[in-house]
Amino acid sequence: MTDIAAATGIAPADTPLIGISCYALQARWGVWDDQAVLLPRRYADRVAQAGGAPILVPPLAGIEHILPRLDGLVLSGGGDIDPARYAASREPETGPASGDRDGAELALCRAALELGLPLLGICRGLQVINVTLGGTLHQHVPDIVGHNGHSPAAGRYDSHDVRVAPDSRLARVLGRTELPVPTHHHQAIDTLGRGLAATAWTADGIVEAAEIAAPDGAGEPFMLAVQWHPEVGDDLSLFRGLVAAARTRMPQPVGS
Repeated sequence: MTDIAAATGIAPADTPLIGISCYALQARWGVWDDQAVLLPRRYADRVAQAGGAPILVPPLAGIEHILPRLDGLVLSGGGDIDPARYAASREPETGPASGDRDGAELALCRAALELGLPLLGICRGLQVINVTLGGTLHQHVPDIVGHNGHSPAAGRYDSHDVRVAPDSRLARVLGRTELPVPTHHHQAIDTLGRGLAATAWTADGIVEAAEIAAPDGAGEPFMLAVQWHPEVGDDLSLFRGLVAAARTRMPQPVGS
């Protein structure tokens, strides 16, 4: 079990609260088979290891109103967004949508952007941010690139290399402009949303990251989104960047 105090080395009162969006699904545990709010544990572990306190955010209507009580937000990976959310017809390969999750995460994203809350999008999270800002998605990446390298077998991650724009916030956070990343996705950005700039790509041209389009990120709140799964790897850079930005929003102790 990840111990937050041991992982961070700081007092709980100084630990930023990082919300993580999660699933609502039928699940089995022990003798139970019931609706559950759940999330792959790696997300919570990585946030804690980076110095934050993970808070699960269920897909409930109106849940965006908790954001002023949080210091940062992760929009996690998951299933396909309903194409109707970006005014597209459903293609045969697109998976079933969760109306509750789509609605909750799009509202969370809008509210986080309006508040300037530090925001990290992961896989589906990148797609949620793009759709929130008026962008569209490729519904089946193999049709675009001609192979299945971005979406290997069910229940398994693969790895591919990405190239990062050297003048981007992403490059500064990662500390490099080329890296292998864990991947599992069959959808990706098509048209970029308003105010976004693509900042990483695979060799076959798929957009692998986006951020607010501003020179050097000057004056912009922390917002990074990647198509890969950093929670699966060992590099904590993105989580540390989010937690560091979240910490700057926390109230300072009296007399500090």
